[in-house]
Amino acid sequence: MNDSQDLCPRCGAAFHCGVADAKPCACTTVRLDAATLGALREQYERCLCLRCLLELQSAAPPPALQ
Repeated sequence: MNDSQDLCPRCGAAFHCGVADAKPCACTTVRLDAATLGALREQYERCLCLRCLLELQSAAPPPALQ
C-alpha cells in the first residue's frame, strides 16, 4: 500500500493516490467524458486529487441527447 502523499498537478493540494492500493482508488467513482479525459492526459502526467476530479466532473457538459 502506498502511504506517501502526492501533490495534485492541477491545484497543488497533497492527496493520497490509491492506484497501487489493494482496494480501488476513490477516483474510480468519478465519471468524465472522453474529451475531458483526453485533455487531462495531454495536460498532466500524474493523477489529480479527488476534489479536482469531482470539480471537472460537475463542470463537464451533460451527454448529448439523441
